[in-house]
Amino acid sequence: MPSHNVSRAMSTQHPDNVTQPFFSDNSELGGEDEIKEVFYAFSHLSCREQLWDCEGKEVDNFVVKKLLSKYEPYFSKNRLGDNVFLTLRVPNPAVERSEAKILLETLESIPRNFDTAKLFHENDIAPIFEIALPMTTSHMELVRIAEYYRKHVVGKQHNTLGNVTIAEWIGKFQPESLRLIPLMEEKDSILGADKITESYINEEKISDYQRVWLARSDPALNYGNLATVLLLKIAFQRLHDLQEKASIDILPILGCGSAPFRGNFKPTNIKNCLEGYPSVYTFTLQSAFKYDYKIDDVMAAVKHLNNSKPSKPTQVDETRLSDIIDKLIEEYQRQVRLVVDAVNNISPYIPSRRKRKLHIGLFGYSRSLNGMRLPRAITFCAAMYSYGLPPELLGLNALSESNLDYIKDIYPNFGNDLKDSMLYLNKDNLGIFPEEVGKAIEETCSRFPFEADEKHKKVTSIIADDLMHKNHKVLSENITRAGFIRGFLG
Repeated sequence: MPSHNVSRAMSTQHPDNVTQPFFSDNSELGGEDEIKEVFYAFSHLSCREQLWDCEGKEVDNFVVKKLLSKYEPYFSKNRLGDNVFLTLRVPNPAVERSEAKILLETLESIPRNFDTAKLFHENDIAPIFEIALPMTTSHMELVRIAEYYRKHVVGKQHNTLGNVTIAEWIGKFQPESLRLIPLMEEKDSILGADKITESYINEEKISDYQRVWLARSDPALNYGNLATVLLLKIAFQRLHDLQEKASIDILPILGCGSAPFRGNFKPTNIKNCLEGYPSVYTFTLQSAFKYDYKIDDVMAAVKHLNNSKPSKPTQVDETRLSDIIDKLIEEYQRQVRLVVDAVNNISPYIPSRRKRKLHIGLFGYSRSLNGMRLPRAITFCAAMYSYGLPPELLGLNALSESNLDYIKDIYPNFGNDLKDSMLYLNKDNLGIFPEEVGKAIEETCSRFPFEADEKHKKVTSIIADDLMHKNHKVLSENITRAGFIRGFLG
């Protein structure tokens, strides 16, 4: 694969951390702390890309100005848009109707950020030129944004006011175009990522490379952990086939978290993740990755990632996997219906780690699926792990032995990932859930050897007792204690 100036590591603002960052005075990051976080990711962690969320909050359209003015020595040597990158994630008007106009505000801010950087660097390198669109289901959602930017943001400079053009009056509008990154988060979009991407690159006549972002957390919440891994294997195979067909480089992004349910992507497991997803070009470094591990381990992991090279994806039998995926999803969703009340009972006591409301995913938009009401993926994970029931185990009893043998062939880390999650199993707490769930988990435990973390087991027993006796004052504190043992909140 030819070298592109694209980062292997993308720092994000996902609030899955337990530990408070050293640069923040508050356990909930917000405002100026997030500006510090961008600088920290670039300067200390050697992460070359930062995702900046423009959803569900008062949009800070002056992030470039704040970075350049506050950290002038660093950015004098490391140019935004060349050495390091800011990528914006915007609301999708097709889904987030109440926030749709934030998209337009964000697009309007890009030329002004360009002017700020041009004054600072004295060059024409755009500090922001990439936009990620969540919940993408059609290439036209991307085309509309690209076209709106060209026609109505940059294009208006050619309009006249009296005897001058807007460009003569206000100044030129740059950059002239944007790169759009589709972010696929539900089953049909993930499996159709290649078709959506192909239509987009044909429509926009893209000839060098195209980034494609596949989610990991929200699909796991909706379909289960293992089914999501298998869906992704099909999707990455299809994206590679598209690369061969279209003769342009497809650079996949994978949105992994540190919890096993959300990817098991943590500094101490980075080599396994690279082997598990060999064709992924960019991995997300979420908050637990950055703040819940020793700084030396984090820096070493980012260095390893930066120095690694992507390769071809694992080849899979799509028909065989599709049958397994359908069985897993059916059983997972059946069991989620049985645990939903317990999850919602504890969710209000999960501590918050960001002041802003971040992107909320499929359950979050509708707050229901098949009649269920569930919290966001990070809160769901925190709730389940706090009970001592790792959510990875839900639905695994649907696997036959032949299914399992094939999964182990194409997913060599299956055993390690399952072992990591089963550390946090507390069988003494299974009685909290309906009997059917307990039986299914017992059946899964009998098939896979595991060793529980005794400290975590003890704290989750205390959490169950706190809930039963409505001892809510210490509940959040004990949930946090369990998170410290795991190395992630959710």
